[in-house]
Amino acid sequence: MAIISRLQNRQEIDNTHLIYDSFRKDRNLKKIVHIDTQRIRFPTKEEMKTLNVVTKAWGVGDRYEKLAAEYYKDPELWWVIAAFNRKPAEFLIEPGDIISVPLPLEYVLDYMGF
Repeated sequence: MAIISRLQNRQEIDNTHLIYDSFRKDRNLKKIVHIDTQRIRFPTKEEMKTLNVVTKAWGVGDRYEKLAAEYYKDPELWWVIAAFNRKPAEFLIEPGDIISVPLPLEYVLDYMGF
C-alpha cells in the first residue's frame, strides 16, 4: 500500500501579516509559509456499518504508533486512529479508556476524506 500522508491535499498559505515582521526580519525571510488546517470528516452511520471497529482498553505504554503498526502495518498512520477517536493527542487518553481502531484502512481513509 502506498503511504498516505495526513498532510496530502493541504494548501500552503503565505503569511506576510505585520505581526510576523520582527520574526521575518530577524531571520531574513520575505514570508512565512503555513499549512492550512485539515478538515476531517467522520464516517456517517451508514458508512460505520461497513467498518469493522476493533476496540481496546488503553493501557500504560500504549501508543497510537504501536496500534497503527499492529493493525495497519505502518506506524506512520497513527493519525487515522487519533482522528477516528477524536483524540488528537495521547495525553487526552486515560488508562482504561476505550480506543477504537477502524478497519479496513482503505474504507476509513475514503470516508474521512483522504
